[in-house]
Order: sequence, then C-alpha cells, then structure tokens
Amino acid sequence: MERRTLGRTGIDVSALCLGSMTWGTQNTAEEGHAQIERALDAGINFVDTAEMYPVNPISAETIGRTERIIGLWFERVRRRNNVVLATKVSGAGMRHVRNGAPITSESIASAIEGSLRRLNTDYIDLYQFHWPNRGSYMFRQNWTYDPSAQKPDEVRQNMDDCMGALQDQVQRGVIRAFGLSNESAWGTTEWLASAARTGGPRVATIQNEYSLLCRLYDTDLAELSVNEDIGLLSFSPLATGLLTGKYQDGAVPDGSRLSLNADLGGRKTQRAFEAVGAYLDIAARHGLDPSQMALAWAMTRPFMASVIFGATSVAQLDVAIGASELTLSQDVMSDIDAAHRAHPMPF
Repeated sequence: MERRTLGRTGIDVSALCLGSMTWGTQNTAEEGHAQIERALDAGINFVDTAEMYPVNPISAETIGRTERIIGLWFERVRRRNNVVLATKVSGAGMRHVRNGAPITSESIASAIEGSLRRLNTDYIDLYQFHWPNRGSYMFRQNWTYDPSAQKPDEVRQNMDDCMGALQDQVQRGVIRAFGLSNESAWGTTEWLASAARTGGPRVATIQNEYSLLCRLYDTDLAELSVNEDIGLLSFSPLATGLLTGKYQDGAVPDGSRLSLNADLGGRKTQRAFEAVGAYLDIAARHGLDPSQMALAWAMTRPFMASVIFGATSVAQLDVAIGASELTLSQDVMSDIDAAHRAHPMPF
C-alpha cells in the first residue's frame, strides 16, 4: 500500500483511509473491529472518525459511539501504534453535539478529553475541525452560498484563540497534527496566517467531499493544496454509493444508504444517475470494477493525501482495498475527463 505524508508533519499514512461513520448504527462493534483488522492486514494504517459519529441516522443518543467502538478495539488488541488515528470536533450548527455550539478555545480541551476517553488512547494523530464556525458551502450549500454576512475580524480572533488552545494540546502531547474539514480556500489561508501569527499548529490536511461526481476541490483548493503542502482527505469518494451503480434504474438495496436517506443528502438527482451511467460505461468498456475505478482515479489527483472510504461489509472493504493495486490507463483517464465535461456538477 502506497504511503503519503500528511502535510509537513512527517506522519505517513496509506493512500486509502478507513472511514468509520457507520460503526454503531449500520455496523456492530464486532464488524467495525473486523474491518480495522482486515484493513491493517492489507496495509491500510489510517482510520478516520469523529466525535459526532455514527451517522445514518445522526442522533443525540448515539453521539460518540463510533469512537467508543474504536477504543474497545484498542483495549482488546493493544495495537494503537499500528494506527494513524484521525478524529474531529463538531463545529457550529452540528446540533447533536453541544447543542450546535461553535468551536472555541474553551470547548477544545473538553472535546479532546472526551474523544481521548472514548478512544481509549492518550493521543490523537490528526485532530480536525469538522465544520467552520462561519458556515460552509459544502453539502450542496454551494448553490445558494452567500458569505457577505461574515465578519472577518471576528473570524480571525476566534482562529487565533483556537490556535492557542490547540498549541496547548500539542505541548501536552495529546494531538500531533491539525486538520480542517468542509473548509474553503479563504478559510484555509486564514488558518495558515493564524498559525504564523500565534505559533500554533500548521494546517496539515483538509477533509472535504471529493469524487467523480463532486469536484468542487479542483480549482482554488487544488492550487492551495499543492503550493502549501496541505493534502486533501476526500470523503464520499463513491458519492454515497452512487458510483458503485447499485442505485441505477430505481434500485434501493436493503440496508443501503439510500434505504435510510431518501435523497442521499441532496445527491440523488436525475443528472447524477446520468453521470453515473457514463462512468459505469467507461468501467465496463475497460473491464474495471466501477468502485475500484472511482477510488483509483481519486488517488491519482495531485493534491490527494488519502482517500477515505467506508464499508458496511468486509466484502465491500475488500473491493475498495483492491483499488490500491489498480493503475488506470491513459485511455481510461481520457474517457473520465470526457465524461466529466459532459456531466459537470450533477448534484
């Protein structure tokens, strides 16, 4: 399994990252543990979670359950040093955690202590801010995004305060690196400036949605990533299962994301199914598994640090792992480029 470095941290991770957001709702603790062990055996050393997980559905009753499942595995197996562990603190508007309160210098320490306790560890390798306090254009909000109400001076003051709190945790040895999630180019630039002003931890990664169907990252953020050594951790690289083809022609498999979320978070559109059809055709013509093609393509992007994928079965996990051995030909890449031009921004 190829290894890549997270920003300028010196932390090396596998090009594929095991996502965990279904552990505790769609998956049992035992299934989550089996996935970790299978991933480690295949050379994946990177696991991503969040204090608000699991999802499908998100509820106040299940908050923190996924971190606890991972912590139980560490307690049982004692292989903490084999895993690069990433988690996230919930931001403003994530109403199920701390009533949707923003991330502040006061909340960071207690949030970290909660994650450490649930994860049964004394350090977190990558600590990420899950949602900007000022809001984000992610999750289909790009269609109506309006930043005109933002107050940059207040944003910068909050960033500097949070940087001070993060640096305290770095000095304690409980976090090794800092990352963002659902962030913009401007926001990331401001976090870089805040780190320079305050001496806080430099941004190492951005975790944003990215797939053949969602390519908002391809311009300004791509440039920032490459030039500032801030890698993308892409979530939903299979577009919540759309790119597998399992939802084509009106299919709704039992237990699938679509059976639990009727519009797939705004991704279920007619144009999305048309775009998926084009990518399925490419995979079929070149004798490729469509899931592996989508994951392998994501790994080729010049700004990609690691591709986060989720699985609800070990069989799905094995398919995803197989993408690490796949090299896409120039013909495949050209066909993908043509499909993207024909089907841009399908949701």
